Amino acid sequence: MANLQVNGEELEIPELDPQTPLLWVLRDHLHLTGTRYGCGKGLCGACTVQIDGSPARACITPVSAASDREVTTIEGLRGPVCESLRDAWREENVPQCGFCQGGQLMTAEHQLRTNPTASAEQRQTAMSGNICRCGAYSRIKKALERASEDLQQEAK
Repeated sequence: MANLQVNGEELEIPELDPQTPLLWVLRDHLHLTGTRYGCGKGLCGACTVQIDGSPARACITPVSAASDREVTTIEGLRGPVCESLRDAWREENVPQCGFCQGGQLMTAEHQLRTNPTASAEQRQTAMSGNICRCGAYSRIKKALERASEDLQQEAK
């Protein structure tokens, strides 16, 4: 049995192979379907969650590696950075199909929370591991810039 803390809730997961990918535990056992299966190799970013506040690819992270750690999925993402991003995402009409958006937002939230004054190049580098099937990269970039500016204004 694995003990997971997911979105602030302490959970016991029934007997599973400790190498079971965290993605399948989240989706199949906990019914948190915002974390998506994309490539299964940790390359596309659709499955990005945060473990102890840092982005992790749930498709290649064994559930045993997340045991007794804080796992945050898109369903549990909260706080001022998250709200700024969601507002910016809406204002810039970022999502098209929406498939990658959970992973995009999980990565963007970490980047803005840990380095709110990052340059555009630093933000682009931080986001480079997330693939958008629709090619909405210019809107994602604009939304990140908008959220960053909003957060900096609020900090003053």
